[in-house]
Amino acid sequence: MPFPADRDGRPDERVVRQLAAALLFEGIVAARSVPCGGGRRFDWDCGGTAFRCRAAVGPFGRLRVAAGSVQMRAPGGVWRAADHRALLAGLPTPAAHREALLAELDRTVALCRWNDAHLVRGPRRGLAYPALDAALEEGHPYHPCFKARLGFDDADHAAFGPEAGRTFRLVWLAVAPSLLHRALPDDEEPFWRAELGDAAWGLLDRARGGFGLVPLHPWQWRTLRDGVLAPWLADGRARFLGEAGDRYRASQSVRTLMNADDPRRADVKLALNIVNTASRRSLTAHSVCTGPAISRWLTGVVGGDPRFAGDFPLTLLPEYAGVIADRDGPAGGQVAAIWRRSVPCVLNEGEAAVPFNALAVVEPDGEPFIAPWIARYGTDAWVERLIRVAVLPVWHLLVHHGIAVEAHGQNMVLVHRDGWPVRLVLRDFHDSVEYEPGFVRDAAAVPPFADINPIYRDAPPDLYYRAGSVDALRELVMDTLFIYNMTEISHLLEVRCGLPERHFWEAVERCLDDYARHHDPDGRHRRVGHRAATVATESLLTEKLLNARTELHHTVPNVTGAPAPRAVARRA
Repeated sequence: MPFPADRDGRPDERVVRQLAAALLFEGIVAARSVPCGGGRRFDWDCGGTAFRCRAAVGPFGRLRVAAGSVQMRAPGGVWRAADHRALLAGLPTPAAHREALLAELDRTVALCRWNDAHLVRGPRRGLAYPALDAALEEGHPYHPCFKARLGFDDADHAAFGPEAGRTFRLVWLAVAPSLLHRALPDDEEPFWRAELGDAAWGLLDRARGGFGLVPLHPWQWRTLRDGVLAPWLADGRARFLGEAGDRYRASQSVRTLMNADDPRRADVKLALNIVNTASRRSLTAHSVCTGPAISRWLTGVVGGDPRFAGDFPLTLLPEYAGVIADRDGPAGGQVAAIWRRSVPCVLNEGEAAVPFNALAVVEPDGEPFIAPWIARYGTDAWVERLIRVAVLPVWHLLVHHGIAVEAHGQNMVLVHRDGWPVRLVLRDFHDSVEYEPGFVRDAAAVPPFADINPIYRDAPPDLYYRAGSVDALRELVMDTLFIYNMTEISHLLEVRCGLPERHFWEAVERCLDDYARHHDPDGRHRRVGHRAATVATESLLTEKLLNARTELHHTVPNVTGAPAPRAVARRA
């Protein structure tokens, strides 16, 4: 079940292709480019080896590398297929970083092959949301480490990977109150009774002995019990209580778990010390108890603006509770949980939901996931509606309210009726929301971050939630929503549905222009600057190669930018 350019049974080829595309897109290698058969051929040298590939240049400079075209020159001048080790061998990066990246690439290939050997794949179009989310095995369409999951062996992948769909229960720790920070919507007993049910709550309450409760992923418990948890267990600051409560299954993000016994109950996001795609998947320690305050803020903003119910229909999935042990200590972010409303609980009669990244994939029948919807409503009508439903809620939140969200494919959910887009659902706010004090519309409503956690008090801009410029807000939205998200849909529509990508992005421009004319009387969109000729985008692979602790960026051409002015001929 691939993306449009993928070859069945060849995850190694996909890894090479995405690696080459990222090396070129981020300017990590200096390539020469010449026209070639409607696209371009790129040639570069690295560590004394010559490489080449063919690619089309898409919106924002995104490269669509042709399948099987990444080659290297072997001794004697013969060109042969390149592998990911050769592509990285000559890069000027510390050897330890290169080896770490190679381990993730190798594991990505291995787990894809495990899936090919063990999964029975069927059609996904008719699946209910939880099953569909877990079945989206494609992973990140840009990052070459799209299924690394370093830390999981094959048995872990089978037990806890979303693709296999197995269910399991959370395990529980009783932790001394002095180690805990909590942000609960109610007193402790009613919260736990509502989340766990009377039977599981009664069992855990009797066993905890006055300590606080923290759930753990079973893999995380197994990993930590002889490590950071060992001193707590030895001196009595923590006790292991075993399994309890409902069964869960992993979502496509692996660490967020969906309730398998009652899908309308909360998703639980747990710390998981695997390395997946770009980072270690523990929970950002400062954000666990800040998330509920951010959710209350955003819920108030959306609920107080009637346009989010009418013109720009938007539903949020609040993160309403968080618990973390040793927030400011060495275990910070490794023993923690966040509770979030689930997608099924916000659906009305006749509505269905799909993860936004499902819109860019191809099904086992060889047709796009969205093919029946395109056939039913027509390409132009469906695409225009999708763009309005997907773009305008995020854009209105940015332009009118001055709040930027990280709107990538896993954080967005499309609600539809028989394939016709109805509204957008957004989620995952605890560490992916930004505002700029001079641009946010209602500064009084911004959470008192310094009162929630002193770490925010003297923090510089662009470290946590406070951005240093409006440009940073634009970058977050355009980077996630456009550059690394909707470009995948526009690509699929061109190669599988016959809609040129330029037509898709012209429709996006019309949507933004229409918003400016009819919904932005103050001209705030001009401060956002989405018409700039170039924009900055995150350099995901460069960060990986350098083991960067902060975001790195490079500049790309802006497909929504104003066209260059035409030269005016002057009379002599």
